Amino acid sequence: MTSPTTSPPLPPSDAAPAPLEADARPTEEQRQIHIHLRKIPLLAELSDEEVLAIKPEMRIRQYAKREVVLQKGGSGDGLLFLLSGQLQVIDITEDGRAIGLRMLVPGDFFGEIALINNSTRSASVVAMSDVLVGFLPAPVAMRLFSHSPSVARQMLRHLAQKIQRDSEFRALLSINNTAKRIYSFIVLMQKKNPDGTVVENLPTHQDIANMINTSRETVTRALLTLAQQGIVQKESHRLIIKDPEALEKLVKGD
Repeated sequence: MTSPTTSPPLPPSDAAPAPLEADARPTEEQRQIHIHLRKIPLLAELSDEEVLAIKPEMRIRQYAKREVVLQKGGSGDGLLFLLSGQLQVIDITEDGRAIGLRMLVPGDFFGEIALINNSTRSASVVAMSDVLVGFLPAPVAMRLFSHSPSVARQMLRHLAQKIQRDSEFRALLSINNTAKRIYSFIVLMQKKNPDGTVVENLPTHQDIANMINTSRETVTRALLTLAQQGIVQKESHRLIIKDPEALEKLVKGD
């Protein structure tokens, strides 16, 4: 198995986004985000009163590409929401390598495990593009968990899906054949799409390599092979699955 490419050490970062200064004038984008909190799936079923209660508590912060949003080991002092852009959850090995664990897209929330356990962050989160992140302080988030049935249901569903996803990913990493491991990764990402024919927000070849313990060149060759066979079509930041049955056969080794 090829060793993953070593990434540079993550730069230091505060564990939680800093709040807007009291006298700072929020941008129009920030105002719109406050207005449309229900576009966040976890908060979609909140009552008007609940939305009004958390609006002033939600802090908004921008991060540039490759900037650290959460640092492993930081305190679990809030729940975070990705409002725009793309993030990657990363773990750092003892020898300093950055291993990608999963990608986050707008509407996703993160930091919930450390918050619920009252523990430190178990992984880092890095911006893969310019991003906008919402931060809800721990007391407000925990009050939502305990007093809002819709949020509690969504959180339980999320945790169940997380357990299943982590189990699937461990099984993927146990595949010795590198090409089959790459094909299996594509199938896992494909399942996130309702119609199962498009992988949106496709990570870079290097990010895929880091996540599944191989090299960027190997990922590039595997995707090129799929394209040449007419199984996939590569577009900017997404992958169209033209022949899902053929992809499944490659995964199964048929």
